Amino acid sequence: MSTASKPRIHFLDVTNRDGVQTARTGLSKFGKTMVNFYLGRLGVAQSEIGFPFLFHEVPYVRAQTALEKAGAFGGLRLSGWCRAVAADVERSAGLGLRHYNLSISTSDQMLQNKFRGRLDRDALIREMTAAVRAAKSAGAETVGVNAEDGSRTDEGFLTEFALAAREAGADRVRYCDTIGGDTPGRIGERFAKLAGAVAMPIETHCHNDLGMAVANSLAGAFGDLAAGQDAWINTCVNGIGERSGNADLLSCILALRHGFGVPADAEIGDALDLSWARRFAAWASYAFGQPLPNNQPGVGPNAFAHESGIHADGALKDHRNYELYDEDALGPFPADRHARPGRLVLTGEYGGLAGFRHALDDLGVPVTDEALTFKLVQLCNAATGRPLTDDELRLIATYPNELALLYPGYLD
Repeated sequence: MSTASKPRIHFLDVTNRDGVQTARTGLSKFGKTMVNFYLGRLGVAQSEIGFPFLFHEVPYVRAQTALEKAGAFGGLRLSGWCRAVAADVERSAGLGLRHYNLSISTSDQMLQNKFRGRLDRDALIREMTAAVRAAKSAGAETVGVNAEDGSRTDEGFLTEFALAAREAGADRVRYCDTIGGDTPGRIGERFAKLAGAVAMPIETHCHNDLGMAVANSLAGAFGDLAAGQDAWINTCVNGIGERSGNADLLSCILALRHGFGVPADAEIGDALDLSWARRFAAWASYAFGQPLPNNQPGVGPNAFAHESGIHADGALKDHRNYELYDEDALGPFPADRHARPGRLVLTGEYGGLAGFRHALDDLGVPVTDEALTFKLVQLCNAATGRPLTDDELRLIATYPNELALLYPGYLD
């Protein structure tokens, strides 16, 4: 798919798919809803919201599409992840999703040691193209095809795979550095060749096993632009993800905006609002139960802290002496009601109407349907197992009818 206008870089966040698969962590369906809320506030182009073919994701997906229509997520596009199997796609049809990513492994390592003879290259392409056609027949506006372990797939077959995907109707191909072994020079060159050969965007999906997920994501994106194609970068909030994590959303944005030597044509095509960055990062740390590292770029406790004499002296004279970007652009850290010291009345799973009314009044949040909102506060608190944040309470009060779809049978 060639681009009619100047190619640009877009972000497709996979926190709600790859991020929630992280070992020793997890997120409730309401928590996943909040991820979409924050991505919408940040201005990210697309969120891979989960697995629409799984039975326990169905109420959640229905709630997300209802919230999308109600404007809760701004311009955020919602996409579902499926195996590149027509049956998965057909099972997902009818849930209201307009965007899909379909995934299948492409490397010889996976063919031999994962599929173990069940698929060869020809069969792999047949399954993938049947899934793409099923998605397009079901009304999908865009379909991305994921080459899992793309970094260990030889260029010849990767090109054949991508061309077959395009012919079947795919709009993008996702190059997955599944085990995080790529390096910036290599991935940039491979992206430029592949995007040029197939005349469609190649999407970065980089893991951080060697600590290079952000660098690899940018290098791959620059390869797309060099070939005249839009670039799509996969990210996760706070760099979470399987094993050592995925490319960190904020780090990628900051690197594109402030990195030295970034190509002049590397323009971000999304209207991003980083004033939500700290609130999102702090919420995600709280919700996932994963403390932010002190040195987390932009949002870590030490990101703008100075102690050594030379640095402190320079920063006091002009913070730009030792800071690459202005912390004010990242917005305030949250000062949520539930975290206040001293006397406090909270609302949640076991709370009553008096506490509920007090908490919402204290936040200045208007409630249009008190009975439904009160029940949702109880259900969402029961799901998260921790005090609800100010933003969570605001979302519940603003969109109770849409959020009620998360809990079929509970609110009849």
